[in-house]
Amino acid sequence: MANAQPCNADNLRHRRILAQTPDEMSNPAGSGDGAKLEDVEHWREHAQRVKVKILQQVQDQLSDILDKELTEPVHASVNRKTAKVGASRSHKMDDGKVFMDRASLLDELFMISHIRTIYHMFVAVLLIFCVSTLAVDYIDQGRLVLEFDLLFYAFGKMGTVTWVWALMFVYSLLVPYYVLLFWAALYHRRGSKLGLSLGTALVLAALQISVLGLFPIHTVVRNQLPPASRFIVVLEQIRFLMKSYSFMRETAPVIMKKALKPGDKIHFPTFSSYLYFLFCPTLIYRESYPRNTHIRWKYVAVTVTMILGSLFYGYFILVRLCVPVFTSESEQPFGKRAMVLAVFHSILPGIMLLLLCFFAFLHCWLNLFGELLRFADRMFYKDWWNSTSFANYYRTWNVVVHDWLYYYGYRDFLSLSKRKFRTAAMLSVFIVSAVVHEYALAMGFGFFYPVMFCLFAIFGVVFNFTMNDKRQNPVFNIIMWACLFLGQGVQVCLYCQEWYAQIRCPRTGNSFWELVTPRSWSCGYQG
Repeated sequence: MANAQPCNADNLRHRRILAQTPDEMSNPAGSGDGAKLEDVEHWREHAQRVKVKILQQVQDQLSDILDKELTEPVHASVNRKTAKVGASRSHKMDDGKVFMDRASLLDELFMISHIRTIYHMFVAVLLIFCVSTLAVDYIDQGRLVLEFDLLFYAFGKMGTVTWVWALMFVYSLLVPYYVLLFWAALYHRRGSKLGLSLGTALVLAALQISVLGLFPIHTVVRNQLPPASRFIVVLEQIRFLMKSYSFMRETAPVIMKKALKPGDKIHFPTFSSYLYFLFCPTLIYRESYPRNTHIRWKYVAVTVTMILGSLFYGYFILVRLCVPVFTSESEQPFGKRAMVLAVFHSILPGIMLLLLCFFAFLHCWLNLFGELLRFADRMFYKDWWNSTSFANYYRTWNVVVHDWLYYYGYRDFLSLSKRKFRTAAMLSVFIVSAVVHEYALAMGFGFFYPVMFCLFAIFGVVFNFTMNDKRQNPVFNIIMWACLFLGQGVQVCLYCQEWYAQIRCPRTGNSFWELVTPRSWSCGYQG
């Protein structure tokens, strides 16, 4: 009641203002001109406050209505299934990945002008790299020239890469499919199903190890392929192994569980579905996927351009930020000061290479094949950059590989252990992932230096359990990015040092300790 009189006074003043004619408000006259203008301004402020208050009330009411509509069906469903909690959990564990029509996150974000501007900034940096390289070449050599000798060296011997890839592809296309088809045709007709299954598994395992395991390694080592060519062969080797395993893992249980009546024909996946699976951007086999109606050729052209631009971007980062540092003269092979400076100098190129690999491969390369094959589910990654925990970062950085590890590693481990030992299942997945990452880097660079393994299997596991999903404060996002910056700097620094140490101080023997001992620990960088 005490506030009633001032409120009534404000309302009377507002009515007087509203009762004024436009001429009176635009051309105030007399001694009360200043007071009238003051009243108009006061009315405007009051109207603005009322507007904000009304909008807030409408927003709150709409939020309450939406929450009610969303939670009521959930509660009804929970109440209907309360008596079947155990069965529901078992059913959830048996469910596989569900594919649906959805676009990549960056494609959606690039529709926002503010986010697109960040992309334009990276393009501008690429142009600056080109201009700086031209300027340095003109100063040093007196002419404008862009030499891509390092790029041509890295992708050398592509003829060997092509026939090795073709052989691995033909094997992956024919052998797993027809061996499994042969097993499926005999499984329900033979009395000893276990013997047939074990015999087929042993034969197929021997073929997989020989053709997709040892053969690529032998070819890479014997032909001394350059780095990029090595990575192509090794990564394709891993991809074919993961895809063929997924096909067998998804197909065999269906055949084993289905009871056939006399005269029934067994349902086996078509050859065309398996061929499509070998090229589509997923590692989880399905007989069919959601498909788009047409191919956007403009999108294909833009994506190819971005892949080529990313390739040259990586070249300029190495040439301008890494090569000059690690080819410089230094008489101390492993000094503390030189090491610390090199690590912090490597942070910028390291994080740029990380973002570049993410954009070029997980976004551009996978979307290119998705568009050409009209593959509609483009969720190859999630918003990993917003992660406040390393557990969420590992799940969202590479959804394609994470799905394979989750369904065929973590979940199968839990299934075999009857839903026990979840920590052991998680650790086993981490170890397998760390070993495969280190194998790819060791084969690609041509030397063994387990930097990635240590960061992944040791620090990665520690961060996964300490910075878990309970950490929601934005401060932990800063911590995550700081760890990524430092980790990338360490990797770029140590791998670059070891690369040049292998060149300056080549191995003198092939003993085990000679192969696994880093040369940078004992080799000085002599100019």
